[in-house]
Amino acid sequence: MNKLTYNEIFTKAHENNEGVFIPFIVAGDPSYDTSLEIAKKLVDSGADALEIGFPFSDPVADGVSVQNADIRAFDNGMTVEKCFRYLEQLREYTDKPFGLLLYYNLVYKYGIDAFYKRLNAVGVNAVLIADLPPEEADDVMAASNKYDIEQIFIISQATNTERVKNICEYVSGFIYIASVMGTTGVRDNVENDTTELIKRIRENTDIPLCVGFGISKPEHVKKVLSAGSDGAIVGSALIKIIEENYENEDLMFEKIGEYIGMMKEATKEDS
Repeated sequence: MNKLTYNEIFTKAHENNEGVFIPFIVAGDPSYDTSLEIAKKLVDSGADALEIGFPFSDPVADGVSVQNADIRAFDNGMTVEKCFRYLEQLREYTDKPFGLLLYYNLVYKYGIDAFYKRLNAVGVNAVLIADLPPEEADDVMAASNKYDIEQIFIISQATNTERVKNICEYVSGFIYIASVMGTTGVRDNVENDTTELIKRIRENTDIPLCVGFGISKPEHVKKVLSAGSDGAIVGSALIKIIEENYENEDLMFEKIGEYIGMMKEATKEDS
C-alpha cells in the first residue's frame, strides 16, 4: 500500500484549519492481535498519524504507564521481529503515516543499516530514537537518508536556542517537543513554559512542531495549537485506557474510539 507523508498530512491539516493528532501505543500491548486492532481503531477514529513504540527493557524517557505497557508486551512474547511483522500488517491496513519511538540499543544490536532497510520495507515513515542526540547520529542519519526514513528529534525546555538551530538542521518530518522535563506521563496542565518553548522554536524553523509528554486532555491540545504547535501527541492517557479495560475488549475499544474522537475534535479551529 502507498503511504502518505508527514508533509501531506500537515499540509492538509493547515488547509482545513486544524492541527494534527498523533496517538502513541506500544506494539504488542496487551497482546499482538489486540494491539494491532487497537492501532486500526485509532486510524478509524480520526488519528492523523500513529506513533508506535517497540517494547524495551530500560525505557529511560518513559513513565510508569509506558513501562507497564512494555512489560505486558514482553509477557506476551513480543520481539523486534514481531514488531516488524506488526508494522507490515498495519501498513497493509492504512496509508496514514506512522513513526517509531524506540531506543538506540535496539537499532545498534540489529545493525543500523539493516534496521533502516527493514523499516523502509515495512512502510515506516519516521523514527525517533529517544536516547540518541543528533551530535552522535551520523550513522543513523546516513541510514535514514539512504532508505528514505525521516529522522525526528526531541527538543525540551533545557535546549538552548543555539542547539535548537542545530537540531533543526538534522530533523525531518516534524520536531517532537517535550512539554515537561522528565518522563512521559499524564499531567493536569500544560505549563506556560511549554508555550514559550513552542514560540522560541517556531522563530527558528518552519518544520512542523508536535508536542508530547503529558498531553492528555482536549484543553491541552487547544493550548499547544494556539501557541503555534502544528500537532499534539498523546500516549500515557491512551495506554491507561488500555491498561484499565483490556480484560473487557468491547468496552476498551468503545472508550478508545470516544477518546480519540474527542482529542481529534479539539484540533479543529471552530471546536
